[in-house]
Amino acid sequence: MNPSLATRQQLIEEIKTLPEDALAELSSFVAYLRYKSVEQKPEATQSNFLLSIAGLGTSGETNVSERDEAILANEIDPFYGWSLHRKQQG
Repeated sequence: MNPSLATRQQLIEEIKTLPEDALAELSSFVAYLRYKSVEQKPEATQSNFLLSIAGLGTSGETNVSERDEAILANEIDPFYGWSLHRKQQG
């Protein structure tokens, strides 16, 4: 079979004839081909991703460095430590 002219169905038929011990190597090679195809995406796609995540976590506040201790003090519960929400006093 000429690899440059192989169709998907021809490849499937060839895979069916492989011995069991060759399947691990085939699986590894297929994983490599997938990795290689993802890595060769144009940089435009990568920059679009970076633009899409730019600004996540922006608070809108300017220069918080002067108030960092006060901000952290409000976020840390003296008894429970770090948490997403303060525990309800009960």
